[in-house]
Amino acid sequence: MTTSEKVAYLKGLAEGMGALEDAGQGKLFKVIIDILEDLSLDLADTRDSLTDLSDGVEAISDDLADLEEEFYQEPWADYGEDEDDDEDDEDWDEEEDEEDDEDGEPVFYSVECPGCGYKLTVDEDILDMGSFECPECGEIIDLTKAEVEEVVFDDEDEDGEEVPF
Repeated sequence: MTTSEKVAYLKGLAEGMGALEDAGQGKLFKVIIDILEDLSLDLADTRDSLTDLSDGVEAISDDLADLEEEFYQEPWADYGEDEDDDEDDEDWDEEEDEEDDEDGEPVFYSVECPGCGYKLTVDEDILDMGSFECPECGEIIDLTKAEVEEVVFDDEDEDGEEVPF
């Protein structure tokens, strides 16, 4: 039985007993039952609103999951390849390994913009593109003409102490 039904039952019971007469305690019971009726209606409205809100949050969560899936998709998904194909997985791993040095870390390169002198650190993929736009001044940096140096990261700080990772 819902709260509204219980209040309606109480109101009917009070009317049947004659407790809602216009004298003394009857007025008090009538006001209390009216307040209970209003509260039960408010409660029903709140439950409906909560249901609507929960449905909305669930829809947003589903949309967010779709966006995350699209944004964080596997790299080979851009090429229309089947994600379940083991050969494709192995090919991708080999391509990644080619960019890594002997320690399994990616290789980075330092490039200086000829226009503004801004120093950039880029990876193998950017280097393979041949050119890109400087984020500082907007000039196109031609990597075939620019001075490119491999960046070596030390595991030691300025004092010669090993940096923990």
